[in-house]
Amino acid sequence: MASQQERRFLGLNLAENVSGPNVLTFYFACLAAIMFASFIPQSQPFLLTEFLGIPQERHGMVSGLLNFWAEIAIIIAVAIFGPLSDRFGRRPVTGLGFLLMSVGIALYPHATNISELLAMRLAYAVGLAAVTTTIVALVADYVRDESRGRATGLQGVMNGVGAMICVFLLLQLPAILQSSGATAHEAGIQTYSLVAAISFITGLLMFVGLKPGSRAPSEHSESLLVIARNGLHAARDPRIALAYGASFVARGNLMIVGTFFTLWVTNYGTAEMGMSRADALARAGMIVGIAQGCALLGAPLFGIMADKITRVRALIIALLVSAIGYGSTIFITDPFTPGMILCAVLIGLGEIGCIITSGVLVAQQAPESHRGAVIGFFTLSGAVGILVASVVGGYLFDAWRESGPFVFFSIVAALVLVWAIILERRSAGHEAQSPLVVDVA
Repeated sequence: MASQQERRFLGLNLAENVSGPNVLTFYFACLAAIMFASFIPQSQPFLLTEFLGIPQERHGMVSGLLNFWAEIAIIIAVAIFGPLSDRFGRRPVTGLGFLLMSVGIALYPHATNISELLAMRLAYAVGLAAVTTTIVALVADYVRDESRGRATGLQGVMNGVGAMICVFLLLQLPAILQSSGATAHEAGIQTYSLVAAISFITGLLMFVGLKPGSRAPSEHSESLLVIARNGLHAARDPRIALAYGASFVARGNLMIVGTFFTLWVTNYGTAEMGMSRADALARAGMIVGIAQGCALLGAPLFGIMADKITRVRALIIALLVSAIGYGSTIFITDPFTPGMILCAVLIGLGEIGCIITSGVLVAQQAPESHRGAVIGFFTLSGAVGILVASVVGGYLFDAWRESGPFVFFSIVAALVLVWAIILERRSAGHEAQSPLVVDVA
């Protein structure tokens, strides 16, 4: 009994030889990864204007281009870091990931043109890929199956905390430093240097706090070709196919919020309200913070909901909130009005809801024999969502209106919503909590 008691921490049933400090380090990695992943795209409008002098009418396409190639690098790097983490362990790969991110962040403001900025972004993206790969694997390594739902909900909470630290602290730094007498350029250099130092220290912490040694193969240990083939075969299960579509929406939503929300508010603040770039960035951070705060509060609620009702039904609710929240931005012309706050609330809830419910659904449906391929393809579907959001969103932002990326993904969410409703109606009478296993051999 004592041994079993020792394997419980934060209400989770831990795997063998996993300690409380290992779990705390893992959740700090979740917090830090989202914090840094949010900082780069959300601070980018300040960098594009103050450092590179890129006109606002090109910000959407430039941001989309950077996100597109960064995601390509992440897809390739994930396929490399998965097997490496299996062979050498999660600890060194996670630590290395944060160290690579610190290099990219430190060099980011020193780019003198778009090509150099892209090179720095790719270095950062490779580090982020290493961390993301191991975080996915560490959930399976550290927590027993019966605690996966609670563990995922707590992970969502830590992601929300990390995002809020970014918007309420890191994004405020340029304005704070400028108010203390620093120039815009000096404030930018100091801000990026501080964030890079935090990432470097986090990397060192990973080498100390995570459990040493390799574990079972991760979801990304197979080649991209094998993942694609087996993942597509598994989509004969209609719920797995739906989970893939939901992943496309969920990850695309995340990119839209992280990139175009801040870009919209900062551009409007400088062009229409005469604010400095740093002050506009700080104000944008506050509005994004509302969305992330709602995501923080909504994470455990959607986790509980997914256990209380069918997983498809929970996904339907998340997609409905997402479609309404993103679509309502078409009525917003001034992002500083109260209407934008309401949109931010719905967007935050829809964003985290889609992430959690789609993840729980695919974990439920993935057959044991091809679990890695299914979850790997689920991740690839999300990566495609980011790519589409980057290209189409950037074009719509510049060529149509600032709310264009949001409206576009509202339509995508609505289409997947209809798909989910049809599937739920066809599946009425089935026990959704019992996995539907199909032969994918």
